[in-house]
Amino acid sequence: MARSKSKTKPERTARTERSSATSGEEAPNPVWFKPVMFGFMLLGLVWIIVFYVSQNQYPIPVLGAWNILVGFGIAFIGFLMTTRWR
Repeated sequence: MARSKSKTKPERTARTERSSATSGEEAPNPVWFKPVMFGFMLLGLVWIIVFYVSQNQYPIPVLGAWNILVGFGIAFIGFLMTTRWR
C-alpha cells in the first residue's frame, strides 16, 4: 500500500541550527587569552631557569628550593589554560 506524502513528518533542521548557535562553548577566545597563556608558561620556565642559574639566590632567596614549585605552579596555570583554548 502506498503512503501519502501528507502524513510524513517534516525534518527538524531548525532545532539543531538554533542549539548550536546559542551554545557558549563554540565562541572563540578573547584576543588576550593566547598571550596570557603562553606568558604564564614562559614565566614559569624563566623562574626555574633563574633559580638554577643563580644557584638558589634568585628569584626569592627566602623560599629556597620552593622556588621550583612556584615556577612549576606558574607554568601549570598556563598549561591549564590550554584546555580552554579554541
